[in-house]
Amino acid sequence: MSNSKSADPLLAPLSIGNLKLRNRIFSASHSISYDDGGMPAERYQRYHEEKARGGIALTMFGGSSTVSVDSPSVFGQLNVSDDRVIAYFEQFAERVHKQGAALMCQITHMGRRTSSLGGDWLPAIGPSRVREDLYGAIPKVMDEHDIERCIRDYGLAARRCFLGGLDGCELLATGHLVDQFWTPRVNLRTDRWGGSLKNRMRFSRRVLEEMRRQTSPEFLLSLRMTMDEDCDGGLTRDDCLTIAQTHDREGLVDMLNLVFGSVDSLPALADNMPGMTVGLAPYLELAGEFKRELTVPVLHSTRLNDMATARHGIREGLVDMVGVTRGHIADPHLVNKIARGDEARIRHCVGATYCSTHRQCIQNGATGREATMPHVIEKSVRSLKAVVVGGGPAGMEAARVLASRGHQVVLLEAAARLGGQVALASRATWRRDLTGITDWLANEIEHLGVDVRCNTLADESAVLALDPAVIVIATGGLPDDGAVAGDGTVFSTWDVLEAPAKFSGRVLLYDGIGTASAASCADVLVENNVELEFVTHMRSLMQGVMKLDQPKYLRALYDADVRMTTDHRLLSVDRSGEHYRAELCNDLTGRCVDRIVDAVIVENGTVPNDHIWLGLRDGSQNNGVTDVDALAADRPQPGEADQSSYRLYRVGDAVSSRDIHTAIYDSLRLCKHI
Repeated sequence: MSNSKSADPLLAPLSIGNLKLRNRIFSASHSISYDDGGMPAERYQRYHEEKARGGIALTMFGGSSTVSVDSPSVFGQLNVSDDRVIAYFEQFAERVHKQGAALMCQITHMGRRTSSLGGDWLPAIGPSRVREDLYGAIPKVMDEHDIERCIRDYGLAARRCFLGGLDGCELLATGHLVDQFWTPRVNLRTDRWGGSLKNRMRFSRRVLEEMRRQTSPEFLLSLRMTMDEDCDGGLTRDDCLTIAQTHDREGLVDMLNLVFGSVDSLPALADNMPGMTVGLAPYLELAGEFKRELTVPVLHSTRLNDMATARHGIREGLVDMVGVTRGHIADPHLVNKIARGDEARIRHCVGATYCSTHRQCIQNGATGREATMPHVIEKSVRSLKAVVVGGGPAGMEAARVLASRGHQVVLLEAAARLGGQVALASRATWRRDLTGITDWLANEIEHLGVDVRCNTLADESAVLALDPAVIVIATGGLPDDGAVAGDGTVFSTWDVLEAPAKFSGRVLLYDGIGTASAASCADVLVENNVELEFVTHMRSLMQGVMKLDQPKYLRALYDADVRMTTDHRLLSVDRSGEHYRAELCNDLTGRCVDRIVDAVIVENGTVPNDHIWLGLRDGSQNNGVTDVDALAADRPQPGEADQSSYRLYRVGDAVSSRDIHTAIYDSLRLCKHI
């Protein structure tokens, strides 16, 4: 299909009420935790302004913005219960409207989905005394006064959005107070607010009526709700359709934003906001079934980061707008790229869920740092010769930024293809989509004319023969076995990913750092039917794994009856006939135990593969030093590169063992000044 505005359904305009939207792509509300004391100040505004500059039609913000004092923030939400927010909204709206996009805020009362140990230290409230697993509050049962107070607070919050110049606001139901009144597993009341579904809808109807009363007929009201709670005793698909139809028929909302599942436990939340553990757009067809039964526009956003799938959703009439939320975190300019025929250059979200845990994009170092980090790289005043050694994410990002600056860049990579550790990590079962990170970088550096030389094991003389003014060492790291005592062989997680079939029998996997490296290795071993024991000295397994990925890993371990041992440190591995004896020591008691196994695998991160940096350091202008004060303050490195010698830097795991995002961010903030 042509990507012209006249032919592409994604670029077709849409009117909702009196609001004219320039295309069918929006960003759903999410709590990105860029607030300043609960207010959407400059950092927050710049983050959304970049999407507007990039061509989006509607950006929703303020995921779970709170409307009452007894609904405190537990994950960096905005505070819409205070008139102070109006001035921020006015500035925010001016920024986004200037770029041609619409702006809406999501508001909510968290109900039981919060903690009483924070904010104003008030008791959580709910329709009934039913505890939520994720945040742990045991709510006070709401009386009539609480109910009427909350209805008033919703209305006043909507009014603040209206007075701030926003185009509308969205009432969040799923898992929050509105939904807690709807769902029979939480609402156990027998008064007029409980019992029948009609009674359980009374609260949301009153809330929306008050929100409308406090705003205007032109101010858009959206309802974000689930299509099926997908759990025992919860709202069924038919229940949710009845709720949606009722709010539609009674004119309470201008549009419906449909999601799936529930959010009151970590496994449920992982299914509600899935990453690469599932395929694309898992709930799009169900949204289409709902749309056929409704009259108001339907919005939907879950794993719609692939433009072909998003386009299908609009073309086939499954939804009226597609939410490309995490897609815009990865590439806020994706709409403009579609419009100008550069769709192949979109940096697609890979579903790593890094943003859910760390509030940054795993592959875009500029997102959330718009005041200092560019999404579009500026040209340098002069062109230099630059050599990058290493073709992993740090090296490719360095090459991309340097080439975007107008420098002549040669990238030397020892392997037959680019990718570095990402190419290895992507071999682990469902983590294959990680290659999207390095595929995009490879495509970009090709587009920018970087001279890529694979199968080139560079040494100092080979690098210096290219006569560079700048050298960036991005050679990554090598597995750290942790210097385990004993005469036994210790394998790394890299060994497993490179040749999983050679591991069989009883295997002990020791995780010293708690990241996805060991977790994904365990996943591979389980698939190969080994008898696995997963050990860590930490209090629980996988402490550093993305929180939305943890349930997926743990389900696989439980299904395979993996023995999971915490609080134990690996002391030694010795030969024991044809097997190995691994000695473990309990960190809390000091008691030691032995395990007789066929293989021991250790994950302790990496040690820098920095020999070429060491060899080049003495001849460099800066002695290979990266000034961390300048780096942190967003200043150029001291001195200036010239042809009399060269300036030498290292990035990513060649410095220390970290992760993909920090490797990419290292290169972006260093090289954008060169």
